[in-house]
Amino acid sequence: MALIVQKFGGTSVGTVDRIREVAKKVIEYRSDGHDLVVVVSAMSGETNRLLGLANELHDHPRGREVDVLLSTGEQVTIALLCLALEQMGMPATSYTGPQVRILTDNSHNKARIMRIDDEKIRADLSAGKVVVVAGFQGCDELGNITTLGRGGSDTTAVALAAALKADECQIYTDVDGVYTTDPRVVPEARRLDRITFEEMLEMASLGAKVLQIRSVEFASKYNVPLRVLSSFTEGGGTLITSEEASMEQALISGIAFNRDEAKLTIEGVPDQPGVAAKILGPIASQNIEVDMIIQNIGHDSTTDFTFTVHRNDFQTAMSILQ
Repeated sequence: MALIVQKFGGTSVGTVDRIREVAKKVIEYRSDGHDLVVVVSAMSGETNRLLGLANELHDHPRGREVDVLLSTGEQVTIALLCLALEQMGMPATSYTGPQVRILTDNSHNKARIMRIDDEKIRADLSAGKVVVVAGFQGCDELGNITTLGRGGSDTTAVALAAALKADECQIYTDVDGVYTTDPRVVPEARRLDRITFEEMLEMASLGAKVLQIRSVEFASKYNVPLRVLSSFTEGGGTLITSEEASMEQALISGIAFNRDEAKLTIEGVPDQPGVAAKILGPIASQNIEVDMIIQNIGHDSTTDFTFTVHRNDFQTAMSILQ
């Protein structure tokens, strides 16, 4: 018997019928004797709907109240999944991030997990229950609801797997594994049976959207075996794990790309040491991740400084620069 953490994304729980299918899949694993913790996202489209409401009321909604708003999406899903499981005869308990005490820092909209209290989860597992936890959310030391940013449910699942010392963390998505590149762009792309944490980190950082990069970092740090599977088709998926001598030593594992980059350029920057820190320091202080950085060759003691951020962070980065 193994302890498995399973995560189901928004498309996997996008309708009542799909939630029923997730419940059936969970019960299949439970009937094999495994202990299960299930992490779910909000139903497909719900987060965007909630953000749309916020945008109708505020020009640039951010901060504490946005976290309070967005966290309701996962709360709906955990309750619905538990109702489906109980209807099928499987005892289950749902927890929001704050209820299970996923403690984060106080960086609203992109908080980072500091520690997890696993006492309630272990007690429910010992009682034979399936535990369903809301992804993407936690709370700070003052009890304020926080959210983890893009792909935060993946990070929640891996963090729980690390805290519980789970045997495997399974990420269910709308694809059946990690491919050499996006099969929607290149039909000839092939699924990888196995890939290392380092390779997955590289691909995620360059735009592969199968897994959120923070979740892979977490898995690598705590050596949590990750498996990417499809919610809609059967198969072994792709196992992401530490490198082994027996693994194929490929020069190129895959090709990734990103359509969500925003580029900012500051022209005529003084060409002297320390300027980059003065520019990027305030950006980093707002928890904005910088990707590519280019500094042109200096001319007349000045240079152009260019960097990219995710398009969702563009307005905030622009305001800081101005």
